[in-house]
Formats: sequence, structure tokens, C-alpha cells
Amino acid sequence: MRMSLVTDCLDFMSLEEVANTAVSLGYDTLEFACGNWSKAPHVDLDSLLESSIERDKFVSVLKERNLSIEALNCSGNQLAPNEEGREHQIVVEKTFRLAELLGVKTINMMSGLPGGGPGETTANWITTSWPPVNVEILNWQWNEVALPYWEDNVKRAKEHGIERIALENHGSQLVYNPETLFKLRNHVGDMIGMNFDPSHLMWMGGDPIKALRTLGTAIYHVHAKDTRIERGLVDIDGVLDTKTIDNFVNRAWNYVALGHGHDVSWWKEFFSVLSMVGYDGTVSLEMEDLTMNPLVALKKSTSVLKEALPKDFD
Repeated sequence: MRMSLVTDCLDFMSLEEVANTAVSLGYDTLEFACGNWSKAPHVDLDSLLESSIERDKFVSVLKERNLSIEALNCSGNQLAPNEEGREHQIVVEKTFRLAELLGVKTINMMSGLPGGGPGETTANWITTSWPPVNVEILNWQWNEVALPYWEDNVKRAKEHGIERIALENHGSQLVYNPETLFKLRNHVGDMIGMNFDPSHLMWMGGDPIKALRTLGTAIYHVHAKDTRIERGLVDIDGVLDTKTIDNFVNRAWNYVALGHGHDVSWWKEFFSVLSMVGYDGTVSLEMEDLTMNPLVALKKSTSVLKEALPKDFD
């Protein structure tokens, strides 16, 4: 397994500084966000699309340091029934074009989340079957919006030489766990797999290690990110918490540096089972701990990652 880094956590650094930092910490490859829910701190999407000179400069920074581009990420909600959805789809299509120009074969993104029916202007995440209208909404979202969209999007990806689209199992998306991934994958084919981020299943109450055995070869990418369920808070109100992530003092759960939610022995088992189910791809550290300095959190997470991965770093 190769170590990759989602560069967003170093948004205060230039591309050159990020590359130097990644090399100094032992990373082999990088994952770059291209827009939508990311500010894309290290990718000027339009500039790279328009200029071969800019693309050469971008790639040279990496090649000079023996780094490569593991994946491009365009996570957003392209199925939102409003202007944001249309804007996000434009970024998706531009990201596909850039991937072709750079020779990148893996795209990380979200499944998207439609509105609750025709004429809606906001996305609607259904998480229970009651009241009965919820089932009607969910069926409409899948059958009338998501499945037709993904049939077309898979075709579009193939036209740009993309081999795999890895969907993150994120809340407020139609695909948020193994069951919903397979619902989509069984319809549109194995272009679609999962960008498995265990931190999301942690707060939803699932067991990421058991999920690995279910997902198996449908795992196309892995985000290494931890979640801590906060004692004394989750016990009172449960995990459905709408407080913003910067209000970490009062939240029932928080994204934290690796080892600060689940200790290194948990991560050793996670990566061991990941290897057992046949995954030998990239593990991409996504650091979203707001409780400490980002560089400190990155270094601490990297230390846990190196200890836990079934790989010799000597």
C-alpha cells in the first residue's frame, strides 16, 4: 500500500512547499482537490486545462521530488436541484478533462443527493422509512435522478480514459455505506467503487473493519481519517449532531488526527484486514482535525499511519 496525502490540510502552503513536506514525511503520491466543496488550494482548474505550460509546471514540481498524482477529487453535490448543482457538475466535467490530460485514471467524488421531488430547490437526505412519504421520495431520487445521471456519467468518464470512480461514503449523499454503494454499482457497473473513509461509518454507528470484508474488491481508494465519539455528549443526544465542525467543544463527535479517536492497534487491524480482502492500492491521509495545529496533526497522523500500515518504512 502506498501512502498518499490529500493536500487540502496544507492549504496555507504553496504547491512546492506541500511537495517538500510530503516527501519529508515519507509520502509517495498526492491527491488533489479540484473544486466544489474544496477551495482547491493547489489546483487552478481552468489554468491547467487551458495551458500545457501550466500543466508541465505543475507536473514538474512533483516529478522533481519523485511524487505522482494518485487521484483527482471533485467532491460536491452535482445532483443538487439548484444552481450549485449545475456549477458542481461543471467542475466534475472539467476534472474529467484534466484527468485525461494528466493521465490520471482515478477520480474521487461523491454520489450526489437530489431534492425530494420535481420542483424542489434543496437536497433532501432520507434516513428513515417513516413517514411513508420518505420511501416515495427515496425511490424518486434513485430511479428518476441518480441512476440516469450515473449511467451518463460513467459513459462520460470512459470517454476521458478514466478507469475508476471512487465514491466516498459520506453523509447527506445517496451513497453513504456499503449497501447504497452496491445499489448503484449493481446498476451502472464496476466503473463505480468506493473511496472508503472509515471516519464516516464510525459516527454513523457502523464497524469499518467489518465493512471491509463486505466491500472487498469494490474498494477503489481509501481515506485514512479518524473520528472520536465524545464522551458525555453523545450519551445525551446521540450522533445526529447539526452543530458546525468548528464548534468541536460541544459536538457529539469530531474528526480527529489518526490515533486520537481509535488507537494504533485499531488501525493496525483495519489495514491488516484491508490487505486480507485484497486491497493493495493507495491509502490517502485526509486530515480534518480542527483541535490542533494542522501541521502537528499531520505529523501525528503520519506517525500512526506508518506504524499501522503493513509496509516497511525503514
